Amino acid sequence: MHTNTCYGRIDNDLLTRLSSIKLVAFDVDGTITDGGIYYDNHDFEMKRFNCKDGFGVVALFNEGIETAVITGRNAPLTERRMRDLKVKHIMQGQSNKAESLKALCNKLNITPDEAVCFGDDLNDMPMFRIAGFVACPKDAHPFVKNYADYVTTLEGGKGALRELCDLILIAKNVLNADGGYIDERY
Repeated sequence: MHTNTCYGRIDNDLLTRLSSIKLVAFDVDGTITDGGIYYDNHDFEMKRFNCKDGFGVVALFNEGIETAVITGRNAPLTERRMRDLKVKHIMQGQSNKAESLKALCNKLNITPDEAVCFGDDLNDMPMFRIAGFVACPKDAHPFVKNYADYVTTLEGGKGALRELCDLILIAKNVLNADGGYIDERY
């Protein structure tokens, strides 16, 4: 059986799995950005974050779903953006993303099966192997796409994380299948 959503036909078993998610952990470069990093001649770095992705992350926070960034790079602008989005768990400079995810699950007293990981490249695979649900953007590395439980219809940094957030909220009966709030708050 399938449910027609604003993102197309979604298998009901997938929605059932998403309904028990308590933590969404995501990478940064290539997932909530388009993967581009801009440098100038004076050690200044810029990245482009998508406001639609941000809306989805804040919507998860508002529903009591934990969010975390687990990334291999260190960037002050990532810290700033995550604070804006109310992300409580900001784990930068992580060379072992699986251990980072395990430690976070222990801290939150949840099982890795209650976590969804969202990433786009091979360095995300260690955390994928322990997460209960794996998702990636449409433009992720081919190996990652073959491993994922769900590949978004959108590319990284272009609403892909928002799509995942919306599907979780649809599965938890916060959003209608058309993407609107059930309680008509907007």
